[in-house]
Amino acid sequence: MTVKELSEKLELNILVEGDLDREITGGYCGDLLSWVMSRCQSGDCWFTVMGNINCAAVAVLTDCACIVLTENAALDDDAKKRAEQQDINILQSDRNAYTLAVELGKLI
Repeated sequence: MTVKELSEKLELNILVEGDLDREITGGYCGDLLSWVMSRCQSGDCWFTVMGNINCAAVAVLTDCACIVLTENAALDDDAKKRAEQQDINILQSDRNAYTLAVELGKLI
């Protein structure tokens, strides 16, 4: 499943469009960035409430397919600029990480 397909099926808002054709191969939920850095896998859809510039760095390091900001968490301006420069897909939902992860699990 691609990031674009996921955004459509889960009705996610696209905040930053990177490569929407990127394949999602798994999922990861986490807000402690050092923990996510060591556990999130390439191709994962990362669910978090962290919308700061450090998340963009973690997304690049882990090569995740996309970040989904849960519970309408905000994306700050510096993070948005960095995500645009690095082609990081960032999406947003009003639902929590658990609900979204369950839905992702049914799709992949």
